[in-house]
Amino acid sequence: MSQSSMSCHKGSAIVTGASSGIGLSICNMLSDLGFDVYGLARHFKDIDYGFNTIICDITDTDALIKALGQIKAPKVVVNCAGVGFYGLHENISIDDIKSMVRTNLEAPMIITNYFLPVFKRQGEGTIINISSITSDKVNTHGAAYGATKAGLSSFGASVFEEARKHGVKVIEICPDMTATDLYRNASFTYDEDPLCHLEPSDVAQAVKAALTMSTDSCVTRLTVVPQLMRIKRRKEDEDRY
Repeated sequence: MSQSSMSCHKGSAIVTGASSGIGLSICNMLSDLGFDVYGLARHFKDIDYGFNTIICDITDTDALIKALGQIKAPKVVVNCAGVGFYGLHENISIDDIKSMVRTNLEAPMIITNYFLPVFKRQGEGTIINISSITSDKVNTHGAAYGATKAGLSSFGASVFEEARKHGVKVIEICPDMTATDLYRNASFTYDEDPLCHLEPSDVAQAVKAALTMSTDSCVTRLTVVPQLMRIKRRKEDEDRY
């Protein structure tokens, strides 16, 4: 674990999927806000990220629990790590289905389970789940991925109702197509037109907006979309579906 040189002003924050994309942008934003950030990811480059880095495969439950044990009394947990595989459901491999369920849904459940008692003892704590605009839609060619995000949405809403009286907040951020590598396993990707996709920093700003509201209120769900709606199909993969 590499240690950040920044002083801690607001307590610690945990972010999964921290090495790139949305997770990295959220780590940088939280560091700028004064949090002592712990980023979890399977791999990090050999550079100074400006926050604490913990190498961990969050689908390995034993390794995940060991990693979480290194972080004492966090104030914010961001479940950001995600993976997607797309196509007709019968064409998705069993291993890919297991990867989506364990990364997108099981790991956030385990992390939440681990830190809820801490939050309740503290009388405060915020859980932020980076979900997807697909969480409440029909998802042809993405049935399993959409199901994991729908499950995450239901889980977060239920936990909020269980724990809100203890000062715990649960916030769901639902971005539309964002310029990340989430679509590397799809026959489509985001359109390069800046009006047709989100940047990871846009999602980080949504997280910031939710976090910096009055402590007397809680935004439970934020949906973030680009101004225009257009996707790009990869021509070499047109026959995959």
